[in-house]
Amino acid sequence: MASILQVDLLTKSFGDLVLFKDISFGIAEGERIGLIAKNGSGKTTLLNILVGKEPHDSGSVVFRKDLRIAYLEQDPIYPENLTVLQACFHSGNEITDLIAEYEQVINSKDQSGLENILQRMDILQAWDYEHKAKQILAQLKIKNFDQKIGELSGGQLKRVALANVLITEPDLIILDEPTNHLDLDMVEWLEGHLQQSRLSLLMVTHDRYFLDRVCNEIIEIDQQQLYRYKGNYSYYLEKRDERVSAQNSEIDRANNLLRKELDWMRRQPQARGTKAKSRIDAFYDLEKKAQQARDAGNVQLQMKGSYIGNKIFEAKHIYKSFDDIKILEDFNYIFARYEKLGIVGNNGTGKSTFIKMLMGEVAPDKGEFDIGETVKFGYYSQDGLKFDDQMKVIDVVQNIAEVIDLGNGSKLTASQFLQHFLFAPEKQHSFVYKLSGGERRRLYLCTVLIANPNFLVLDEPTNDLDIVTLNILEEYLQQFKGCVIVVSHDRYFMDKTVDHLLAFQGDARIKDFPGNYTQYREWKEIQDSLEKEKQQASKPKEEKQPIVPTKPQEKKKLSFKEKREFEELDELIPKLEEEKNNLEVEMSSGTLSSDELISKSNRISELIDEIDEKTLRWMELSELI
Repeated sequence: MASILQVDLLTKSFGDLVLFKDISFGIAEGERIGLIAKNGSGKTTLLNILVGKEPHDSGSVVFRKDLRIAYLEQDPIYPENLTVLQACFHSGNEITDLIAEYEQVINSKDQSGLENILQRMDILQAWDYEHKAKQILAQLKIKNFDQKIGELSGGQLKRVALANVLITEPDLIILDEPTNHLDLDMVEWLEGHLQQSRLSLLMVTHDRYFLDRVCNEIIEIDQQQLYRYKGNYSYYLEKRDERVSAQNSEIDRANNLLRKELDWMRRQPQARGTKAKSRIDAFYDLEKKAQQARDAGNVQLQMKGSYIGNKIFEAKHIYKSFDDIKILEDFNYIFARYEKLGIVGNNGTGKSTFIKMLMGEVAPDKGEFDIGETVKFGYYSQDGLKFDDQMKVIDVVQNIAEVIDLGNGSKLTASQFLQHFLFAPEKQHSFVYKLSGGERRRLYLCTVLIANPNFLVLDEPTNDLDIVTLNILEEYLQQFKGCVIVVSHDRYFMDKTVDHLLAFQGDARIKDFPGNYTQYREWKEIQDSLEKEKQQASKPKEEKQPIVPTKPQEKKKLSFKEKREFEELDELIPKLEEEKNNLEVEMSSGTLSSDELISKSNRISELIDEIDEKTLRWMELSELI
């Protein structure tokens, strides 16, 4: 496969913080690559460097000449006064630039370049751009094309930007968290769309099912270095485990050697001879290797959790609607002790509204939530915590709790707790404003968990968290001795953490399903299939007419009139084709005015239709000869 991008010996740092050093990789035609790294390791920075939005310290980034690239940023920005459809023409890609050029020439007196523009419009199929834009926007559930950008939510804006990336069908798509703000139907549509396309792809995402099904290669940035795995996410997990095991074995061996070397170093006299210098240098190399951090994924955190009684909460005859949109209608539910509930459904069906009513942030129209006295909520909201950027990371957590009780007499300091969630000691004493977006979400998660709640309510906790953090959070929730409600579009996360679901289906219809998301999806597909069969069976059946054997008819022959028509068509079709060819030659001569170009272009369209019509009739008559 031909290479379309080559990165060689790329290094990037911010002051003393080195994100990656001398990393090299390439992308070939048709490769779909997932980029994995812990938050703060430089994933978004690397993507920005590739598209020229950020500088790098050293190294090179070389694209194939004339490569068409589209980039979905994590936080896209458009002028607020544009409509949704206008934003699709504001992307600055090759097709939108060409359309703008065409409109400028048409509206000007000088139309000398029109012929060339028309040819390029045909080649790029620019005439279909608006239709394709509306199709993809509709798949992403953006249907008000005249709505102003300034009126959109953050999630809607991200979907408009995603549509812009997909419309042009570029050679290489670079996506930063494409599944954020997509509901499950949209994620599965995007999954299928990318699987069927032939484009090349480089993507950052935390959605592991999405990674597994879309990508055929994984690259990982770990401790400033890049590792490459020629397979999907499942293959990556297997091979990464082998790599980490080998590294840990090497660290264990280095530790054993270090003990021997340390003993030798202590026995050396103060004035060491030059013969021992090489061995002293080797000692320091061993010391550095022995101090390497071990695999962060092996972290285990078992917290006691404060006592929770038998009464958790009861929803009694809850009604909620916004104008004509019904969210809940006479909803009743008794939440059980130690229950782990997942809430799924498309955007706009009321999932977050339900959570906000439970937390007392939104009042129901009718009914009430009766919450037990021992319940101590830990609420992770989509809005997040507003941090003081001038505070240090450790101070943010210590302001909530300096020590957390693990049970059995064990305690954990705030610093140790932060280390479990991948904040190294030097990062803990860094200021909040230096954190990446994903690190801020991870810090927010730590502030929720360290308060030691017995009922966790997590509204879209997987957005902007890296996969390593998600693994730690999943393990935490599996061992959590309390109640959990999770709202998430992350299918993998839901499968690992909840034991049953409330599926919000819209119009106040809610399905209580005893199982995880994959089991629910399989059940729903069966139900949809049965419903389709039921609808087919309910349709009135047409009475079958008895088959009466008929005598085979003799082949019909041409009448005199049809024979004459056939002969005329035989002469006419070549003349029409000759006229079309002559017009095409004239249009390519460069001597025609814009009015003549448009007139002859219209005539060519008429000729194509006429040739098709006459040829079809000629074929019908030829079968009778």
